Amino acid sequence: QVLLVESGGGSVQPGGSLRLSCAAFGLTAGHYAIGWFRQAPGKGREGVSCISGSGRSSYYADSVKGRVVISRDNAKNTVYLQMNYLKPEDTAVYYCAADRYGDQCPLLGGMIHATDFRSWGVGTQVAVSS
Repeated sequence: QVLLVESGGGSVQPGGSLRLSCAAFGLTAGHYAIGWFRQAPGKGREGVSCISGSGRSSYYADSVKGRVVISRDNAKNTVYLQMNYLKPEDTAVYYCAADRYGDQCPLLGGMIHATDFRSWGVGTQVAVSS
């Protein structure tokens, strides 16, 4: 059984930083692209970032580009999302999930979509406010 577990969320002031972690169990992390999504209250699930199985390619949503860095340590079966210069609009529950199909980020229309991912974690809350 595949299980992904997010951690690292918290409450920060605008301009602050957080590093989220996604630990994968039951799959060989290097064989799958891993995506990060977020969902704010009353809104749909938004694709934030994705990293290929090898770590050599990545995707960032325009809303976080330049402020977020995704990385992975396949030896630890863990993917990280370093978030800097956080804004109140970054407040959401953040989820990680594994690509259904393989080791490349499944971009469609220049974006990642939740329907292309599986084995969702329960999420970690990020709250940005002053």
